[in-house]
Amino acid sequence: MKGGGRLDRSLRSPGSISDLSGSGLLKQVDLIRLAAAGAGILLREQVAKLKRARAERLDARARNPNRAIAFLERYVPRRLGMALTVTVLGGSAALGVITGGHVDAAIGALSDARNALANAAGFRISSVTVNGRKQLTQDEVLAAGGVNGRSSLLFLDAAGVRDSLKADPWVADATVLKLYPGALQIDITERRPFALWQEDGKLSVIADDGVVLEPYVTRRFASLPLVVGKGAETRARDFLALVAQYPVVNNQLKAAILVGERRWNLRLKDGLDIRLPENDVGRALAALVKYDMEDRLLSRDITAIDMRLPDRMTVRLSEEAAKAREEQFKKSSKKAGSA
Repeated sequence: MKGGGRLDRSLRSPGSISDLSGSGLLKQVDLIRLAAAGAGILLREQVAKLKRARAERLDARARNPNRAIAFLERYVPRRLGMALTVTVLGGSAALGVITGGHVDAAIGALSDARNALANAAGFRISSVTVNGRKQLTQDEVLAAGGVNGRSSLLFLDAAGVRDSLKADPWVADATVLKLYPGALQIDITERRPFALWQEDGKLSVIADDGVVLEPYVTRRFASLPLVVGKGAETRARDFLALVAQYPVVNNQLKAAILVGERRWNLRLKDGLDIRLPENDVGRALAALVKYDMEDRLLSRDITAIDMRLPDRMTVRLSEEAAKAREEQFKKSSKKAGSA
């Protein structure tokens, strides 16, 4: 019995194997069908996309036959055109301002606009204090610094105001303080008017460092000493300080004339010319004072004293004195002949 049982099972087993193989084959066929269906769906979608893209291209080409423009309309962002238009218009406006010479006006308008906003916000300059001025008025100081009624304390460039003030010849130094919300303090050091300087027929007021302060147009500087000639403005301080050590000469001085940028001549108030040497000017002035004390040289009827040579002094008489001296010489000669 047991052997038959084993034989029976062995005979039935091939049939069960064939059944299993048939069902697996059916599953594979089903999978292939599903994959083919999916591929067909994807293919149809791609074909549909291509058809739509082609239709859009044809439509764009129909609306605009220019391919370049059609390409830009398709691929360039929509707002880029507006941005480029604004850029072009702005560039054209800037070019017009520059080529038309309106840059300063445009900058001034922008500055006024921002100052107006700052003033409206409470930063208007309501108090101005100017210290150290003597020759300049307060309005002249503010104008030199570029401060006006439209300026606001918020946007005021203190360093720029200081530089503008120092550009004025009268101002040797300046300090600018901004005291918020609306006070401005300016401290200046003015140059002193030192002398009048004449060159090529032009008369100017100069400081002791030779800076030209202003053209001479008013009588308030008439008492200043006069220096004449090229280069005299920068050498006047030291030379006039030397002459001041000899009051006999200094009190009668009308003008100091620099000759050839090398040496000085003195013109006294009575018209007497004194020609000084290029070197050892102090020695020559001391000798001149000595001759005046001994012989009243400066009070005589002479027109020029030449002291350019170190070992001699030459005196030129006036015409009247020369004639009188000649007549006196003739009389002396006659007397000597008759004797």
